[in-house]
Amino acid sequence: MRILLMLVPISLVLLGIAVWAFVWAVRKGQFDDLDTPPLDILADDEDDPPPRDRGQRDAD
Repeated sequence: MRILLMLVPISLVLLGIAVWAFVWAVRKGQFDDLDTPPLDILADDEDDPPPRDRGQRDAD
């Protein structure tokens, strides 16, 4: 029964930390745009040069 006297305050502290982290993330804008980041990885970068072929270097 004494363990409850220790576990309840610990769980309340952890809950407070979790709520604080969520509020901090919302205020910093972490949840503003949830649709675009997964699509950005599928887009091709036009600025990157094409990779060189290793076989072409050996032929030179």
